[in-house]
Amino acid sequence: MPLVSLDTIEAYALRTLVEAGATPANARPVARSVRLAEADDIRSVGLGYLPTYLAHLSTGKVDGKAVPVVTQRAAGVVHVDAANGFAHPALEAGFPTLAAAARACGTATMTVTRSYSAGVLGHPVEDLAGLGLVAFAVTNSPPNIAPWGGTKPLFGTSPMAFAAPRRIGPPLVIDQATSVITKVTLRARADAGEVLPEGWALDAEGRPTTDPQAALAGSLLPFGGAKGGALALMIDLLAAGLTGAHFSKDASPYAKADGSPPGVGQFFTVWDPAAFDAGFPTRIEELFAAMLAQDGVRLPGDRRLAARARNLHAGVEMDDKLYSRLHN
Repeated sequence: MPLVSLDTIEAYALRTLVEAGATPANARPVARSVRLAEADDIRSVGLGYLPTYLAHLSTGKVDGKAVPVVTQRAAGVVHVDAANGFAHPALEAGFPTLAAAARACGTATMTVTRSYSAGVLGHPVEDLAGLGLVAFAVTNSPPNIAPWGGTKPLFGTSPMAFAAPRRIGPPLVIDQATSVITKVTLRARADAGEVLPEGWALDAEGRPTTDPQAALAGSLLPFGGAKGGALALMIDLLAAGLTGAHFSKDASPYAKADGSPPGVGQFFTVWDPAAFDAGFPTRIEELFAAMLAQDGVRLPGDRRLAARARNLHAGVEMDDKLYSRLHN
């Protein structure tokens, strides 16, 4: 298959987003998110998700001309109204104020309301760690997970992400959903006709299923059983309860082009290590070294970083049909 550079991918995403009605100011951070997802081999939220962005722009489910509004509600509390636009420009707008508040207070929190899918949540926390901050974030999303013991979707797959700056090299990033499988990955498995392992999903009647098509009509299950279900609840309380955004149960699905804006929320908390323990950079490297001294252990994100290095150098493999679209 032909190879395509990350620059070409980002330029294509930017052009098509603007053509679909997004302002350049809104399209640029979204196009960057597509590039980063492709670089890290998370392609379901890279070019694979671009058609969803474009469809939602065309129907007004996301406002491509929205202007995020940033306010500082307290010394350590920043609030961003994404105005039913993309999450990425809203985060970009709020991060300078969030970082300044963390430097002043030692720690700070940013809430984002009337927002949209943040894509790979690990990327914005990595950006914050690149500023020397430790960062934790959660976001809610349209309902795909039943509460533990229930049978009907009520919570989103509710990603959470953490990043810590390192003395040498890129930050450590941990990024995971509270479901056993994400909705995007489930859809890809359904398209490929793959059978699901047991314990991943329920059908529309609340019965366990290994059929991905039945799972799409039903509910995903949280990882770790009741513990994962409790995390999904916690994330909805933070990402919607404290931000003023829709709870997952009230958010319109990303999978449908029509309907009202999803209006979900994001919640970020950051810490300035200098305000806590001056030895933080050295001590975490000692911990990582102890982990890696054991055979078979790798740090979270190592495979993602390897893919990033490979794709930055060689480009990303594309099928001929997609390759043709990117070069026309």
